[in-house]
Amino acid sequence: MTTVSNPNAVREQVPGGVDKRRFLLKLTGVTAGGMFIDGYVLGIIGAAIGAATDEFRMSLLWEGLIGAAALIGIFVGGPLGGWLADKFGRKPLFTFDLALFLVASALQFFVDSSWQLFAVRLLMGLAVGAEYSVGWPLLSEFAPARLRGRIMSFSEVAWYVGFMVAFIVGYVLSTVFSLDWRLVLGSSTVPAVILFIARLGMPESPRWLMNQGRTDEARQIAETYLEEPADTLDTTREPARKGTFGMLFSPDYRRATIFICVFWFCAVTPYFAIATFAADVLSAYGLGDGFGGAIGVNGLAVAGVVVSLVLIDRIGRRRLTVPGQWFCAAVLAIIGLWSGAPAAVALTCFLVFAFANSMYTALTGVYPGEIFPTEIRGIGTGFATAFSRVGAALGTFALPWSMEHLGSGPSMLIAAGVCVVGAAVSQVLAPETMGLSLSETSAPHRA
Repeated sequence: MTTVSNPNAVREQVPGGVDKRRFLLKLTGVTAGGMFIDGYVLGIIGAAIGAATDEFRMSLLWEGLIGAAALIGIFVGGPLGGWLADKFGRKPLFTFDLALFLVASALQFFVDSSWQLFAVRLLMGLAVGAEYSVGWPLLSEFAPARLRGRIMSFSEVAWYVGFMVAFIVGYVLSTVFSLDWRLVLGSSTVPAVILFIARLGMPESPRWLMNQGRTDEARQIAETYLEEPADTLDTTREPARKGTFGMLFSPDYRRATIFICVFWFCAVTPYFAIATFAADVLSAYGLGDGFGGAIGVNGLAVAGVVVSLVLIDRIGRRRLTVPGQWFCAAVLAIIGLWSGAPAAVALTCFLVFAFANSMYTALTGVYPGEIFPTEIRGIGTGFATAFSRVGAALGTFALPWSMEHLGSGPSMLIAAGVCVVGAAVSQVLAPETMGLSLSETSAPHRA
């Protein structure tokens, strides 16, 4: 039975009772929820690390390690989760990784030493890394080609919202209500419980099933859940082929691997460095306690990724990927070189950077699911996630040291240089995938 909900969208309900549009919305929501949790976990630590440091009398090394623990966990969990997702399927890992996160998140209420806090945050990072490796591949394999950009980039909207919500919640709980820092960190358990329940009953990816030679199951799921006949047909073209980690560096796919790794690394490194310690950075430029400016930085980041969501399936990927990186490099260079800039000018530059950076960072949630084939889509996404988190951890760990020993100007110039590297690599390697089927976007490209 087919019913028309509006002139531009067809909602199809098959005899089994599955509303295809509603399913796609739910899958998009539960995938984005994983990104919300990642942003929340990485954002909330800034509100609690000071109190934890005082209680445990942590050294600067321990403080940095705990601040970067989740990122280190993602570094390991990304490739491991990707390998598991490609080998055993998307469905089981999509539930297990969240269960692991839920347990680890709850353990934050009970930590009583530096090493316990580090271990729990590391475990949470492992789960989040696996989330990247299974969530984005699963969503890309169900998303219709005409909407895939918007659907995939919505996950990045959720990440930025999670990061900003964590910043606000952390400030309110720790400053306004003066709650124990364990309660502040453990607040991530609430969205994790909701998301875990919502994920129960999700189907396996038809493309993964087809890739495993389970043709009948793949066709049944494709016909039940995929909206577009063209996407269903494209699923049947999926070859039964085993993937290996080495394929990422083969002549067919090393161009894709180099591009997404460098692009993602250079996109997140300056943002993590500036946004995680936004209040401190802005205070160094004479902007009071920095809280209002920090909210502005994170708020404009949300606005920027929303703009990309609206434009991505209209103007294409490259137009959102390349120019913004050059622009951010210029803005950070201005901040770095103009040491005596008025506070209002510095704040404006930071806000402009946050907006422009998030516009192209939104593509980090789109490209991995498109440019790798099904047999290495999980491990490819996981490897790129790990590579990017090296940059995120480096920015988070190194910025306090750099601000103290090198000064704010040189620190911003280093960040500008990172943007230049990302822009140059993207200028040469970034593909245009708008409107193409997954078979087309992940076709081999010998380089």
